[in-house]
Amino acid sequence: MERLRLMFLSTLVLVLFHVFVDAGQNQKKTYIIHMDKSNMPVDFDDHTQWYDSSLKSVSKSANVLYTYNSVIHGYSTQLTADEAKSLEQQPGILLVHEEVKYELHTTRSPTFLGLEGRESRSFFLQTEATSEVIIGVLDTGVWPESKSFDDTGLGPVPTSWKGECQTGKNFNASSCNRKLIGARFFSQGYEAAFGAIDETTESKSPRDDDGHGTHTATTAAGSVVSGASLFGYAAGTAHGMASHARVASYKVCWAGGCFSSDILAGMDQAVIDGVNVLSLSLGGTISDYDRDIVAIGAFSAASQGIFVSCSAGNGGPSSGTLSNVAPWITTVGAGTMDREFPAYISIGNGKKLNGVSLYSGKALPSSLMPLVYAGNASQASNGNLCTSGSLIPEKVAGKIVVCERGMNARAQKGLVVKGAGGIGMILANTDTYGDEMVADAHLIPTAAVGQTAGNLIKQYIASNSNPTATIAFRGTKLGVQPSPVVAAFSSRGPNPITPDILKPDLIAPGVNILAGWTGKVGPTGLQEDTRNVGFNIISGTSMSCPHVSGLAALLKAAHPEWSPAAIRSALMTTSYSTYKNGKTIEDVATGLSSTPFDYGAGNVNPTAAVNPGLVYDLTVDDYINFLCALDYSPSMIKVIAKRDISCDKNEYRVADLNYPSFAIPLETAWGEHANSSAPTVTRYTRTLTNVGNPATYKVSVSSEAQEVNILVEPQTLTFSRKNEKKTYTVTFTASSKSSGTTNFARLEWSDGQHVVASPIAFSWT
Repeated sequence: MERLRLMFLSTLVLVLFHVFVDAGQNQKKTYIIHMDKSNMPVDFDDHTQWYDSSLKSVSKSANVLYTYNSVIHGYSTQLTADEAKSLEQQPGILLVHEEVKYELHTTRSPTFLGLEGRESRSFFLQTEATSEVIIGVLDTGVWPESKSFDDTGLGPVPTSWKGECQTGKNFNASSCNRKLIGARFFSQGYEAAFGAIDETTESKSPRDDDGHGTHTATTAAGSVVSGASLFGYAAGTAHGMASHARVASYKVCWAGGCFSSDILAGMDQAVIDGVNVLSLSLGGTISDYDRDIVAIGAFSAASQGIFVSCSAGNGGPSSGTLSNVAPWITTVGAGTMDREFPAYISIGNGKKLNGVSLYSGKALPSSLMPLVYAGNASQASNGNLCTSGSLIPEKVAGKIVVCERGMNARAQKGLVVKGAGGIGMILANTDTYGDEMVADAHLIPTAAVGQTAGNLIKQYIASNSNPTATIAFRGTKLGVQPSPVVAAFSSRGPNPITPDILKPDLIAPGVNILAGWTGKVGPTGLQEDTRNVGFNIISGTSMSCPHVSGLAALLKAAHPEWSPAAIRSALMTTSYSTYKNGKTIEDVATGLSSTPFDYGAGNVNPTAAVNPGLVYDLTVDDYINFLCALDYSPSMIKVIAKRDISCDKNEYRVADLNYPSFAIPLETAWGEHANSSAPTVTRYTRTLTNVGNPATYKVSVSSEAQEVNILVEPQTLTFSRKNEKKTYTVTFTASSKSSGTTNFARLEWSDGQHVVASPIAFSWT
């Protein structure tokens, strides 16, 4: 009997295993199908017929979600894994790959960047030209009623515009104007994954229910709005980087995330519509360029003269956390400005500690109040994080609670404290965030403090039987130094896909940025937050990316003949990496000097970028040679470039890509010589294009890498006319006795008026 029972159980387990396996194989997922458009069979009149026929050959029930006509040739659909595999075997199919989910990378900055006053006059004389530039923003949509989309003073919509104002719930054609000239939404990929959008909570239209899209769009190109603030914080006149540029919004992100089929559809349409700049404050998992939808779409956009700016990601301060690293994308990290929102914590031992806050409600009493550490007032293993239901009311009631940052939303922790009867919160950083302080519009009296101050407060609590504290809020403080510093959350290099390309490219303001907001949710984005604001202050590389998108629009207006690569070069080579006292920009995560793996070329300096002197330009063929250097197969390259390429030259080298920065991964270049006593030599070639007056430039190199000798030939370049090109070679001679550490250098060309600077990063492993 026992034997029969065991046989029965074994059979049942085997049956269930096959059921689960079959269920997994039959589960439909969204796939993006890259088609070889040039190989369409003669039996078909057009490509849509061919696409439909190829799909029906593997699945009679599947429908096309999107047809892509610009950034790729192909379509997206839902298939089982077996159907996808079968489809990939068909002739004319370049690639079938599963959809990827992407996430959003979530006033004072124009002044901080020098875009106000006499120095910026050259920009603002470009009003008419700037109004011809169109910035396409792929995000959570747009709140058209925002004052930042006021079109007063703007002329007719540019004749180059081919887009439209797509109607939907709470959004009609009149929602657009001469400022917000277009708005579309893309939800089919999202709905295929999650089901129909719940229109009671989310607008199936271009309308922004989240706030992120309105914030990024108005950061890039918001109109001038006087009297802007968040509850009186950051009060002043708000405007985007390119306040006269036009905005086109493409809603590709929803409550459950941003799906690659929708993102690709948005990019495809934006290129067709005629945008000049694409801004994407989102990122996904790292993958090779032929499987990275944003990289593929950006390649097509760049090949058509469109500048593409993407956020670097919020994975810092860990190294190698970057996203959007393709060399035809401008990858933007985040730094601070010279503005803070101070809150001061007084504790019972007489010490006063600095914090930040955007709290605007009833203040705490000036007298000291009972203080408790959340970890001592919880039975949960992560009670120190003040997660939902973790606090014990009897230990929290009537007290200020010290919560640690991490896991749940910062403002949500305050609601947990309030729900347990607490009267205030001190939000303390752990070593993950260092001494970086990010201000939030908290719903209870709250101050955020850095790791150092947080540790002092926790030590005080541990050593005192009756700890007390209070918090005072002090509004807005300007002139904070040092500034900028690299934000702790900003993702860092080295480049995880191609270490030979230094990323991020540069940093821009991304901490505590004031810009337009949705009327759908409060400033914290929490369901419980019913406050209505026209502007909000938030942080992330999502905020730094549109700064660069707007600045690119200004440069495009000033120099319409410049390529996207020339615009990026101008922004990079004029960026600064040191303060006026000569010290390197700090990293707030460590309190030490940052490096090019943190800031790239440096903090953007737009008034210098408009007149850079020289630029490092690139063409589509240069990028294709780069892909050949990576040993991409012809079919892989065709997925990206949409044309037949034969890498038949004798030699392709990543080192020959005419990039404005240098990354030398010594373990790749010289690892084969590790046992040799002889020095190893490698050469990089670069070409500079004169975009200024005739001049002679001399080179200088500063380096901390004693193991590497750097020789530039020639050391002088003389340009006699505009658009003249000159080539130089940099020879790196590495000692066989390397320290095994990362080192950095900087190469500069100068004619006495312009400084054309390039960071150099050496790394051994």
